[in-house]
Amino acid sequence: MNHAHHAHHDDHDIATMLTRDYWEDRYRSSDAIWSGNPNAQLVIHAADLAPGDALDVGSGEGADAIWLAERGWRVTGMDISAVALDRAAQRAALAGQDIADRIAWRQANLLSWDPAEPPSSLAAYDLVSAQYMHLPRDILQSVHRRLAACVRPGGTMLIVGHHPSDLQTSMGRPNVPDMFYTAEDVAATLDPADWQVTVADAPGRSASDPDGRTITIRDAVLTAIRRR
Repeated sequence: MNHAHHAHHDDHDIATMLTRDYWEDRYRSSDAIWSGNPNAQLVIHAADLAPGDALDVGSGEGADAIWLAERGWRVTGMDISAVALDRAAQRAALAGQDIADRIAWRQANLLSWDPAEPPSSLAAYDLVSAQYMHLPRDILQSVHRRLAACVRPGGTMLIVGHHPSDLQTSMGRPNVPDMFYTAEDVAATLDPADWQVTVADAPGRSASDPDGRTITIRDAVLTAIRRR
């Protein structure tokens, strides 16, 4: 492990990163902080799903929500940052009015969000997607349970994150093991009577570390179908 590339985060740093102000400032710092392309695991695992209603959690600048809308999904794009959502809405409009009309943008803080409160989204979605959402483990498990409650019977939940093995590489992930998880960790929060886990994997992909070297990193990927 190259410790020089593992940023130290204390509890104060983590608490700051969980606030709306942190994300508003981060989005204001640049015209774009993400690539503008849909996440690869979403493309892989949602491409063959029949379009319906989708919840895109942590939608950021909107690439995943727009990709889904282009394929006929009705999408709710949720993010903590109003700046990100405004940017996403602008990009959706550029993609075409029919695409923009398929997406509803919603500002919400997942730490306090309750899907049972009006407007209710309990069992309202055929797909719930959360890509690279990293929170302290106890908080994340609570969020995953709330997201699971949003999936209709027969619907799919897709959770993707940076795998804990990345901490053993020179990628520069925050050195906070508690904020990383495996697909099996997510599966353990689901009742097998209610869920069929269809994918629990850690596929590798090539990436450049901060020194420009090509290394292999891994994603934690879980897909599960709600039985009832």
